[in-house]
Amino acid sequence: MAGLAETAEYVVSAAVWAPSVHNTQPWWFMADGSGLSLYADRGRQLTVADPDGRELMISCGAALFTARLALRSLGYIPDASITPDPDDPALVARLTWPDRAAPADYERRLFGQVTSRRTHRGGFDRAPLAPQLLTALRAGVTRDQAVLHVADAVGRAVLAAAVQAAEETLRLNASYLQELSAWVAPPGSIRPDGVPAAAYPDRPEHTDPDFPGRDFAHGHHWGVPRFGSPTSYRSAGVACVLATDQDRPVDWVNAGQALQRLLLTSSACGVAAALHSQPIEVEPARQVVRHQLCGGAYPQLVLRLGTVIQTATSVRRPAASVLRYGRAQDRREDPPDGTQQQLHLPVG
Repeated sequence: MAGLAETAEYVVSAAVWAPSVHNTQPWWFMADGSGLSLYADRGRQLTVADPDGRELMISCGAALFTARLALRSLGYIPDASITPDPDDPALVARLTWPDRAAPADYERRLFGQVTSRRTHRGGFDRAPLAPQLLTALRAGVTRDQAVLHVADAVGRAVLAAAVQAAEETLRLNASYLQELSAWVAPPGSIRPDGVPAAAYPDRPEHTDPDFPGRDFAHGHHWGVPRFGSPTSYRSAGVACVLATDQDRPVDWVNAGQALQRLLLTSSACGVAAALHSQPIEVEPARQVVRHQLCGGAYPQLVLRLGTVIQTATSVRRPAASVLRYGRAQDRREDPPDGTQQQLHLPVG
């Protein structure tokens, strides 16, 4: 049986591969004598786009699910307590693993996708998705107290319009654009976080209906060159909304767990996902999505699913930079690497 230090390093090495908004990786971990604690790194929060920390907690929730899955790959049964301390809002979850059982085949398959899954930014091939996959995805997210609304043709048009309106609104906000640019790395950069130039197309890829993506390059002409006409439209894929019944920090964490479960399940079936948080960051657009597509539930993320050949790459910080050892009562506000004060400088 591996010791605590070996187990913690293994788990955190997997957890850092969870998706996070703009690849901010807003988390750190503390291992002590009885388990592992996951903390939100407020120094990596998008204070303009995400002032309430909702997307930060969703990102941490995805890391929590990945940590749980890593423990299952070792044959442990994880026990997670979410937001266990009202006096410590930065403490996202507490993980222990007192019991053992062999992992199921589907858990092994999901864990095999952790480091290879990539967020897609663009359109999809026009091949339809298997209805069985959508059924499995809907059922899966309910295990994390979330719900997946799959849009019909009318709903997909509503979602596309919401993404378009929100993206246009955000692009008029100079502070938002500056914050976005701080998390975009120029070609050849060696930084282990943010969105690298190899993670998005060098020019907008239109879909039908059109779901505009973030303008990461913002006039620099960075990104991966793509073939085909710049005016050609690809399939938008299957449009969905991930929602929760309530809108509290614990719901955001659960939405992140549901998101990672959905992404890994899709990846294991050869299906990629494009993520749109823009309409959730602009309150009028969020209300439209909430009442027209979610039946009053709170939308946490808009997704598109489809098949496509992916060439995107991603980067992550090493486990050692986000893992420290000690006792819970000894924890400090600063994460292990102490770099949070250096993060919001524009790059390039």
